[in-house]
Amino acid sequence: MTDSSSLIASTLASGRDAVTLDAALIARATQLVGDLAVNLTLAILILIATVIASRWAASAARKGLGRISAFRRDSTVLSFAVQIVRVAVLILGLIAVLQRLGVQTTSIIAVLGAASLAVGLALQGTLSNVAAGVMLLILRPYRVGDVVDIGGAVGSVEKLDLFTTQMSNASNHKIVVPNSQVLGDRILNLSGQTRRRVEIDFTVGYGEDLKAAREVLEAVATRHESVLVDPPVWSGVTGLLDSSVQITLHAWVLSGDWWQTQADLMQGGKEALDEAGIEIPFPHQVGVPYKGIDLEAVGLTPGGEPRA
Repeated sequence: MTDSSSLIASTLASGRDAVTLDAALIARATQLVGDLAVNLTLAILILIATVIASRWAASAARKGLGRISAFRRDSTVLSFAVQIVRVAVLILGLIAVLQRLGVQTTSIIAVLGAASLAVGLALQGTLSNVAAGVMLLILRPYRVGDVVDIGGAVGSVEKLDLFTTQMSNASNHKIVVPNSQVLGDRILNLSGQTRRRVEIDFTVGYGEDLKAAREVLEAVATRHESVLVDPPVWSGVTGLLDSSVQITLHAWVLSGDWWQTQADLMQGGKEALDEAGIEIPFPHQVGVPYKGIDLEAVGLTPGGEPRA
């Protein structure tokens, strides 16, 4: 009887221990889930706050830096600095989110250090764009608003950010060029100077009075309201072509007047030459028959002209 009582007591004690252990495990699991839910909720809130804070910081930086004359005069530097502020706030917020999720800062630094080589190799194109963007900001080959020719793409610079240069051409097409390509290619700043030279080539016949033709073209340019007095208008013979003489006209204008003035002088020069009776020749093709060909059979005269 005593042995039976001891067995029952031992069984009951084991049951109570098991129930107590299960209850502890359930309580621990509940606590872990609760902590995870709280941390996850706080992490989401921090992430949302980071996005909002980055936008606010970018706006505040734009307003604050805009009061500084150096930044106010150059929107390129202002946009670049504002973007750096926004990215810095986002990075700080992401670190705070990882810390809230239980990732230690030292672990983050260790992981970043270990992965830096792999990330650098994988993102070497992107990182080169960032480095090129910084160099473009230092060297300043163009500013926002300048009209540039980059590798044959011509447009007005709208934005220079960490990775790309954005332009729009005369047809309002958006052109995006990686900064590394911009820095490694030829950059032709068409509006970097206050004045530009219009250069137009005209052709006249070999039998025409070249001096009179030059005077006609110079008169057209001199009368144009956008052509500058200094440097003066110039013209000269610049080529003896197969069927014509080439005369080049130079006229200086303000950069903003270049396109329209070039079109006006080209049209005005052609009309002025026509009015003065000066021939503007065009290429001719003369048919020379092969020796031994029967001209009568192909419908040509002995001079090689079509037979009527």
